[in-house]
Amino acid sequence: MKILVTGGLGFIGSHTVVELQNEGFDVVVIDDLSNSSLDVLNGIESITGKKPEFEKIDLREKQAVKDFFVKYPDVTGIIHFAASKAVGESVENPLLYYENNIGSLVYLLQELQKKQEFNFIFSSSCTVYGQAEKMPITEGAPIQGALSPYGNTKQIGEEIIKDVAKVSGINSVLLRYFNPVGAHPSVNIGELPLGVPLNLVPFITQTAIGIREQLSVFGNDYPTTDGTCVRDYIHVVDLAKAHVLALQRLIDKKNAEKVEVFNLGTGKGNSVLEVINAFERVSGQKLNYKIVDRRAGDVAEAYADTAKANNVLGWKAELSLDDALASAWKWEQKVRGK
Repeated sequence: MKILVTGGLGFIGSHTVVELQNEGFDVVVIDDLSNSSLDVLNGIESITGKKPEFEKIDLREKQAVKDFFVKYPDVTGIIHFAASKAVGESVENPLLYYENNIGSLVYLLQELQKKQEFNFIFSSSCTVYGQAEKMPITEGAPIQGALSPYGNTKQIGEEIIKDVAKVSGINSVLLRYFNPVGAHPSVNIGELPLGVPLNLVPFITQTAIGIREQLSVFGNDYPTTDGTCVRDYIHVVDLAKAHVLALQRLIDKKNAEKVEVFNLGTGKGNSVLEVINAFERVSGQKLNYKIVDRRAGDVAEAYADTAKANNVLGWKAELSLDDALASAWKWEQKVRGK
């Protein structure tokens, strides 16, 4: 069964390609290489023994999307990761985010609705909840007004999918995940942001190895235990496995609705300072960090209620924050040749 993974050379995408291939799926990857590298294909091959097919396509190009489905008429499912994903950058450059995240989704769905039936897994985010009123966050929590254009693109994307599913053969699972971290235990793939990292853990590892002079902690006056933001950090391998289960659920026609929603997290929140302390413990490195002003678009805390994913999807996070930070540090050392 041929599955398309868009953004498949990115952080979460590449780990998901590995899990799909381990389960026997035939994978084709689309990536525009704007925030990834062709070297990731070799990393995937070194883990699974098979290099996925690859197409360098910018999904904002409508004709390129059409041409892809002419070339690959036998694709029966898509896991759609391709999107810009930095909260701060989206506040500064909203139109980039609306074009990239919404335009590409629309062009894909326009091709999929021509098919009799199709399975579509959407990479969504806990940002759709905004600053939720209650913790942990359930799938039934109100969708708050988005605090950033990035968050808004995920909300709009979900609404578009629901609307299209009503009038087509598309069945979809929306996976709202919390904060993916870590690297594959082989350390052959991991998170490798181009330029300055916009996520906490790669900034931590780059600071520890000497690439960044100092780690900025954005605010220590939030209403949390130590004043820093609290997030639910989930190991990327656990997250990748959830995508395979969601896809299999659609293939087996076990979905209860045309569009289903699952939160993916550990069910536990950790503050930025707790993550820093955990990293120092597992790595033996002392981090140079500084408290700075809050960052636009950040919510105080967000962690998942995972009961639905556990009970309905049959998925549970198995790996710990320490596991994730240790693997991220090993990956950073490997990438830098240290």
